[in-house]
Amino acid sequence: MKQQAGSSVFLILLCVVYIFASVEAQTCRPSGTIRGKNPPPGQCNTENDSDCCKVGKLYTTYKCSPPVSSHTKATLTLNSFQAGGDGGGPSECDNQYHSDDDPVVALSTGWFNNKKRCLKYINIYGNGRSVRAKVVDECDSTMGCDSDHDYQPPCPNNIVDASKAVWKALGVSESNWGDMNIYWSDTE
Repeated sequence: MKQQAGSSVFLILLCVVYIFASVEAQTCRPSGTIRGKNPPPGQCNTENDSDCCKVGKLYTTYKCSPPVSSHTKATLTLNSFQAGGDGGGPSECDNQYHSDDDPVVALSTGWFNNKKRCLKYINIYGNGRSVRAKVVDECDSTMGCDSDHDYQPPCPNNIVDASKAVWKALGVSESNWGDMNIYWSDTE
């Protein structure tokens, strides 16, 4: 009986090790770094408290994002998708600008998934509410600190960069717009 109990404990431990190894294999690791350089005068749009690259600072890059589930944890950030906004050029998915009054988002590179989520909707859960938003752009986690990225650093790998309409729909007061922990999922 003792030998059977010992075998059972060994099998349970083996299963636990396998589960942790599987979870570890799904972890998104940095893919590199970019060294910041000073943007030319007036070239970094700081609307919505956007950061500008700092000369000499190393910024981490990612080609992946954390695994997507029905309840994917993320950081919600504020972005303007309008012409002249801090989002830079037109959206990647449709080469258009979008009103701040439309619930639209950009996703970190891994979640953007080579445009596979373009023009699809996601559900965002935060502040006790939810909102449905259209994916129109990538929040580039692989590049930054250049004119194509408005001299802003690369995005972290867990960002849902959202228009003002998303923040309003979640009932967040304007004085608290910036960064907020949320969950999101693909819509059916």
